[in-house]
Amino acid sequence: MQKRTFLRASLALGGAAALPTSAWAQKFGFTNPIAVGLPLQAGSASDVAVRYVTNAMGTRMGLNFAVENIPGAGGVVGLQKLASSKPDGQTVAALNNSILTILPHLQPQNVKVDTQADFVPIVGIANIPTFFGVPGNSPIRNIKDLVERARKEPDRVTYSSGGVGSPQHLAAEMFNAFAGVKLSHIPYKGASQATLAVASGEVQVMPVALSLALPFLADKRVRLIAYCGTERHPGYPDLPTLQEEGVSNYDYSSWIGLFVRKETPAAALAELRSVATAVVNDAGIQKQLTGAGLDPWPRTPAQLTQIIKDDYAKWQKIIRDANIKST
Repeated sequence: MQKRTFLRASLALGGAAALPTSAWAQKFGFTNPIAVGLPLQAGSASDVAVRYVTNAMGTRMGLNFAVENIPGAGGVVGLQKLASSKPDGQTVAALNNSILTILPHLQPQNVKVDTQADFVPIVGIANIPTFFGVPGNSPIRNIKDLVERARKEPDRVTYSSGGVGSPQHLAAEMFNAFAGVKLSHIPYKGASQATLAVASGEVQVMPVALSLALPFLADKRVRLIAYCGTERHPGYPDLPTLQEEGVSNYDYSSWIGLFVRKETPAAALAELRSVATAVVNDAGIQKQLTGAGLDPWPRTPAQLTQIIKDDYAKWQKIIRDANIKST
């Protein structure tokens, strides 16, 4: 079982920035700094992954990759800002599947961006293992207990999320639809606060990223009851999947990748892809990601393009069929 905490991950992030620069020969001629826009809260699982990878990219290139968190409206604020940024190679967009493939269906009235056409993939960097977690002293021992309680007390079993349209929101609403129950949504201002809410017992359950749960697993304030993927997570082989617990066809996963605007110069895109690919395939970086509760996910631009297309269609159907709302 993985036992490193988010604090250790944060310390490792700080250390990465201090590594000596390599003798990377720039071909495009980037200027310092390169901006990295992330439409999610600082401290989120995606934020941790992005900082590991972009710090390492900066080390290789002798440049500073400055991450700016742009939360708001489930990612709409940051998405719109990145879509209007200058396509000169100086801005990298760090976007997860919620923003690219879910938000357009959940908030079509607010998303004025063609997420499949307006951004070009650099590389996939991390898959974010998601589990259903409950307070450490909760009487809910497994998913069957959760379903039974939710059916007995409709709308009274609460779950926390990082806000409308967040990965936690969608994972829980998918659970509602597939399990035939109604958990009540309590949105917070970010995934970190939402995790604190389940750790303190303010809510009864949360689909939580492993990287956020780790500190609370160590002191037993959060207990994991099931994994959201189709197969058991290798770090927690004793935990069943939701499918094993009777929630048919349930499969929730969250990933994060790096992108640029579609008009970005080809030379800049090629160099960013070359550096980023080397970083995400580096054994040391992969070990850091794993230690922070993240699964390395070095997907190529072609793979990422197809994944986005498939996820976009999948979530369009799920949101329509389950009548998932943005409120």
